[in-house]
Order: sequence, then structure tokens, then C-alpha cells
Amino acid sequence: MSPPTPALPPPLVHPPRRTLRRRLAQWYRGRSLRSRLAALTALAVAVAIALSALACWFIVEQKLYQQVRQNLTQARVTPAPDPIEAARGNGGLGYCASSPAAAQAKAEAGAKAAETNRPFPGGGAPRGANPASTQLYSPTGQVCLTPQSQPKAITMQASDLDALDLAPGKFVYRSGTYVDGTPAMVRLNGLVDQNTGNRYVYLTALPVDAVQDSMRQLALFLGIVAALGVVGAGFTGRLIARSALKPVDDLTDVVEHIARTEEVGTTIPVSGNDEIARLSTSFNSMSTALANSRDRQTRLIADAGHELRTPLTSLRTNVDLLIRSNDTGRPLPEATRTKLLGNMKAQMQELTLLIGDLLQLSRPDSPKPGQNVAVVALHEIAGRAVDRARLRGPGLVFELDIAPWYVHGDGAALERAVINLLDNAVKYSPPGGVVEVRLHEGLLTVRDHGPGIPQDELQYVFDRFWRSPSSRQLPGSGLGLSIVAQSVRDAGGEVSLGPARDGGPGAQATVRLPGEPVAP
Repeated sequence: MSPPTPALPPPLVHPPRRTLRRRLAQWYRGRSLRSRLAALTALAVAVAIALSALACWFIVEQKLYQQVRQNLTQARVTPAPDPIEAARGNGGLGYCASSPAAAQAKAEAGAKAAETNRPFPGGGAPRGANPASTQLYSPTGQVCLTPQSQPKAITMQASDLDALDLAPGKFVYRSGTYVDGTPAMVRLNGLVDQNTGNRYVYLTALPVDAVQDSMRQLALFLGIVAALGVVGAGFTGRLIARSALKPVDDLTDVVEHIARTEEVGTTIPVSGNDEIARLSTSFNSMSTALANSRDRQTRLIADAGHELRTPLTSLRTNVDLLIRSNDTGRPLPEATRTKLLGNMKAQMQELTLLIGDLLQLSRPDSPKPGQNVAVVALHEIAGRAVDRARLRGPGLVFELDIAPWYVHGDGAALERAVINLLDNAVKYSPPGGVVEVRLHEGLLTVRDHGPGIPQDELQYVFDRFWRSPSSRQLPGSGLGLSIVAQSVRDAGGEVSLGPARDGGPGAQATVRLPGEPVAP
């Protein structure tokens, strides 16, 4: 029997590495908006300064090396001697050796001998020599320094022999060094000795250490300027962000104050017409709208409590009378009992009507687009409302002049509004009076021939729970016309109530709704 196979250890789960990008994103999200604006400003300035510094550095470098190359182009080309004869001392035209370093040593010794007026084979460089270093290089490996130039040997490269194939008057340039390590720019061209026919590579070099020192100093200077610019941009961005976000800080303080104290209606000062000013204006409008909504809600609750108190008090009194009669064993007379039950029923109906009106008014003033909105026939709604009004005012005469009109709106709400207008006309019409109902091109008018409305009370007729002092003895909650105004406004129309247009007795309600005479 084989031994059991050992269980493999569970694989190691390494936590995800937090890359630099994630760390930067986490740091950025953890900063305030002011800090983020300052950081972005400093970053933008740093990028701009870095690009400008790099462009400046490369342009200056190109110009300086272009000047060095131009100086090399203007340098005088010396006729080439025979390097073998120069090595033997014939003519004293140069210092020749098998390597640039050996030629350099001979040139330095010759220059020293010339300064001490001691003869030396090969002579020395005369005063006023060319500042450029010139050097001959033959395919056999001989290197000769010409005494007319600075006695500094140029480091050779294997590719220098390619200059032998250049046409007369053609040059190539390369970067190089002297044998002592000094950087230089080298010009190469090919030469032919007319006496012997030997071919040589003629090298002319100028030192560029001064150029490199200047570029290093320029790089240091640009780096210091860039660092100061970034630091200055950071402080400037911080100040700009603080100034620009001051209205946002004020808005935040106001919002926190409202959240802490629930004092809606608080506003902030607005200056200018930029985006921050628009945000402040919108916030002030919202705060004012919330304050007005709270005031309306408070008034509605207070008015509803006041209106509910009367029927509830009457109901409680009647119920107490019935209970006391039952507890004492002294039954009320049948006529009194019947009257109490009738009053209780009327008060219950009044409560039902009042609660229905309150539910109607509890809807939002601006319903959502498309909610319960459809094409409805206003003339049919008016006809049904008149049929119901005839039941409530059987002794009244209704004169109708209704033309077809179709509107967009909530059919149930519009029908409730027309019924309320007709109920108001029935309530104030005298016995046997006439109620005129007309609908032409979206203009609905309902006129009664009652006492009318005093001029000083017209401004209150659409207020919730408002009732004329002369009609407080009549049934009603004071919410009917408020429901009419809200329903008509929701349908995009207008409503008004005033005296009869012909100057006769009574009041006339006018409703104008947009629509069409035919069904769309």
C-alpha cells in the first residue's frame, strides 16, 4: 500500500501592490479642493517651465556648437608634409611619431626648447600660432603635429581613415578629445602630398570644454529658476484657489448652518456673473423656495387644525349628549335625537369634504412631467360637472353654451376644478337663479347672479381656508377655489374671479386653458 500523498499547502495570496499611480490617485482624492487646485497649478507651471528650460538649453547648445563648427570651417589648411621626412628632421615641418601621445610629447619638448632658445630637431611653434590644433594621419599609422598649430595631439578613431575618400574641399565633423582628455570638435578632410603622392587625413580640432562649462552653468541656472518658479506657482496657486473658492466656502458655511439649525431661507451675497455667482443665486432661490414651502406648510397645518376644530367640537358635544342620556337612563325625545343624528351626519360629511380637499392640496405644486397627463375633452368635463351641479341646485336654471375644446392635463383634477366653480355658483345663487356656463376657444366662464364679491376681498379668494366674513354661515372649507387655482396652473392655464363683465349682479369665474378645438 502506497503512502498517502501529502496535502499541498494553499497558494500564497499576495496583497495587490500599491503602484505609484494608485498612491498618487489616493493622495489626490484625499486632498481638499483648494489643495488640488494649487497642486494642479504648480504642476502645470512646472511642466511649462521644464519644457521652456529644455528648449532654451538645446537652442543655446546648438548655437554654441554651430559657432565652434563655423570657427573650424574658417581655420587655415596647412600643406601636408611627408611624415617620414618630418620624422627624419628634413625641413622641420612637424613632430611625427607612431602614436598621438608620442607626437604630443615631442611637440611639448619642442615648444619648451623654443622658449629657452635651445635648438631642437623639428623646431618649435612660432609665436601667434593658430589656436586650432592640426594633425596629419597616414594610413601607415604615422601621426604628425604641424608646428603652425597648438601642440596638442588629437585622439584618433578607426573611422578617421574614411576621410581619405572625400573629394577636395569636402569636410566631415565629429566629436572627439585630445590625448589629455580635453573634449574637442574635430574636422577631417583628405590631402595628397604633391611631391610624393602620399595621402593623409588632415584633422583640425578646437576645444569645446568652455562650451560644456557654459552649458553646465546654464543647466544649473535654469534648474534654479525652474525650482523657484514651481515654488512660486505653488504659493500663487494656493492664493488664487483660496480667493476663487471663497464663495464656495461661504456657501458651505450657510449649508452647514441650515443643516445644524434648520433655518431655511438663509441666503449668501452674490457678486459677479460667473459660475460661482450662478451657483450662489441658485442656492438662494432654493433656500427661499424651501422657506416659502415651509411657511405654506405651517399655515396649512394651522388652518387645517382651526377648520377641523369646529366640526370635531360639535361632534364631541353631540356624542357626549347621547352618552349622558344613555348613562342616566333619561332618553332624549325622538325629535331631539333625530336632530342630533342629522347634525352628526352633516358634520361627518363636512369632515369628509375637508379631508378630501386637504388630500387634493397635498399634491406637489409642480407634478412630474407626464404624470396623469393626457388629452382630455374639456367640453365633456364641463357637461358632466353641470349634471352634478343640477343635482345640488335643483331649483336653478343652467344656461349652457359649450364648444369642443381639447387640452393636455389631469382629467380628474380638471373635473374637480370645474365642479368646485359650479358648486361656488350654486351656493351663492338665489332660489330660481340662473347659472351661465360658456366654453369657447379654451375660455371657460361660470357666472352666477348672487350677491357677488366685494372688491377688497378679491385678492384673497384663492387663498387656502379663506372665507368671506359674509358667508361664514354657509357650508364649506374655504379650499375649493384653492384647488381650482392649483389644478388650472398644473394644466398650464390661468384662472380669475371677479364681478360680472356686463356690470350685472353676481360673480364670474374665468378659466383659460391652452388646447385645440379638435382632438390631436
